[in-house]
Amino acid sequence: MTSINVRDERETDVDAIRAITELAFRDVPQSRQTESAIIDGLREAGALTLSLVAVDEAGQVVGHVAVSPISLDGNAAVGWYGGGPLSVRPDLQRRGIGSALVDAAATRLREMGAQGCVIVGDPNYYGRLGIASGAPSLTVAGVPPENVLVAPLQSDAIPTGTVAFHPAFDARPDALSA
Repeated sequence: MTSINVRDERETDVDAIRAITELAFRDVPQSRQTESAIIDGLREAGALTLSLVAVDEAGQVVGHVAVSPISLDGNAAVGWYGGGPLSVRPDLQRRGIGSALVDAAATRLREMGAQGCVIVGDPNYYGRLGIASGAPSLTVAGVPPENVLVAPLQSDAIPTGTVAFHPAFDARPDALSA
């Protein structure tokens, strides 16, 4: 793994986070290319529960993960959060940076007393990190069940219902910041 440090986002990191996120998702076929707008929208709404960056030895931001509250069946899901977007600079992917960000986010969520985290993503990638799909009790509208991943953090209890992420996740491609 590349030597990195994971820390909370600083105001001076915002442009680097945006650039890395746009690069990381540029060639992802499932992406609507709105991930940086989602993060900006979460930040502007005060809905970033966690915004962690990975920085290299030179202090450059090389990765980012966002965590925000979710709702279940229209009600605030107390203690449950949504993970993502997760971004790593493309030339540094597959070096453990994404894993370090996910591990740091899970640790912080556990310390906060969070019950769990829901992620929409690649089950092959997140499965290597111990985050499993196949929680039939949780659904996300328009997302195949295998891409709804759940990380219980305090116990194995998983709630039932339809997950809704913050409205910032509804960002449109034309909402991207310049």
